Amino acid sequence: MIPELRVRPATPADVHAIHDLVEPYATERILLAKEWVGYYESVQEFLVAADGDQVIGCGALHVMWSDLAEIRTLAVDPSRRRHGVGHALIEALLARARAFGLRRVFCLTFEVDFFASHGFRVIAGTPVAPDVYAELLRSHDDGVAEFLDLARVKPNTLGNTRMLLELG
Repeated sequence: MIPELRVRPATPADVHAIHDLVEPYATERILLAKEWVGYYESVQEFLVAADGDQVIGCGALHVMWSDLAEIRTLAVDPSRRRHGVGHALIEALLARARAFGLRRVFCLTFEVDFFASHGFRVIAGTPVAPDVYAELLRSHDDGVAEFLDLARVKPNTLGNTRMLLELG
């Protein structure tokens, strides 16, 4: 664990650091790339992990429905991996989900063991009722399209594992 590690809500001033953290993972097709405007529009969904004044990790909680959210855009500076940054972010994002009164949290990930260590389990399909699925189809968000397993995002999702956590 990093002694000065602090997890806090992101601000617009953090967007450049978030972008810089995500970019290498997006290049490797591990995370979805976003336009700058996408980061600014969703900054309120993000938490950042900071070591002093330096942002070394980020993650977002995207509410998808009345009982469901997705953890997305979880990225840690490669030099700070395996030091508890990702775990601290996940715990804070799950606390936020609980504070929102959500019952389930979804993720689409290559890091199955990491998410399993936080109670997520591998699932098949899309864990929503048909009427909710129909409503979610109206979203223009690429992350929701990934969740729905739509063909237009297939190149970005190949090899990813769908996981779900039921919050107690």
